[in-house]
Amino acid sequence: MFLCVSPNPAIDKRLTVATLQRGRVNRAQAAQSFPGGKSAHVAMVLRTLGADPHWIGPTGGPAGEALLAGLRSLGISAANCPSVQPTRTNLEVVEEDGTVTEILEPGAALCPSELQQFERLCQDSFAQGGANANAIFSGSLPANTAPNLYANLIASANTFGCKSFLDASGEPLRLALAAKPYFAKPNREEAAHLLGAAINTISEAVVAVRQLLVLGAQSAALSLGSQGLLFSPGQNHPLLFAPALPLQPRSTVGCGDSALAGFAFAIAARHSPQDALRLAAACAAANCLADSPGAATLADIRTFQQQIEVQTL
Repeated sequence: MFLCVSPNPAIDKRLTVATLQRGRVNRAQAAQSFPGGKSAHVAMVLRTLGADPHWIGPTGGPAGEALLAGLRSLGISAANCPSVQPTRTNLEVVEEDGTVTEILEPGAALCPSELQQFERLCQDSFAQGGANANAIFSGSLPANTAPNLYANLIASANTFGCKSFLDASGEPLRLALAAKPYFAKPNREEAAHLLGAAINTISEAVVAVRQLLVLGAQSAALSLGSQGLLFSPGQNHPLLFAPALPLQPRSTVGCGDSALAGFAFAIAARHSPQDALRLAAACAAANCLADSPGAATLADIRTFQQQIEVQTL
């Protein structure tokens, strides 16, 4: 059972332009909209891998209706908490040379009753799933939401025996780590900000992963973009590294979410740490070639699984 928890969901809108020119009128060559927010991308990849993910999030307005319809059209069960404020839209501008510019709306604040309903729905799902549930918390928080929301939800999930997976940033990440999630996966920039130290080399990345474990994560990974992906199954285990495959990405938006889905799926299926890392790296690589974030194909994932080499550091 996979529960993809999305406090701040979105519609992803992709505009394709020849060259983005600041201060000028830009005419898009194409415009596309997709279910968005990090948890939606995670759910999409889990579905591709053969899982039956359950998405939970607040939605409002026409964008919220489009988000729910988009998820359900992909075969993803979606439980929404209606919100007065409309669901946000995230804009991705893709240029012909592959440059991607993202403009992310902050997301409207939830009123106290809406937030309580969202938390109650999550807790009911944790109770129903128990030890069979894998609760995945990813993405930003809505405006004016207390930064301990993820920490509280992880503590609740842990109470019911769920495995909790975390991908967050800033103060919500720091507080959530203290709640001892089963797994955490920030990217390089998020980890550097949390730890107050630059992460430019593999050696510095290794130190960062170990610090994530000290801060509370039971296992941890670190996305290094074009360098690759690091994974530690726990404090007393060696670190594993999967160098990135040489690719010409259409877009890297959603690659970290795809990796998180790969880790969650593999860990739930009791794959070895090496195979878990290999699947996560393959999902991220396949996302680079996808038509939209989270739309990696199973054929690409399987192809890249055969090509990725895992090293022990």
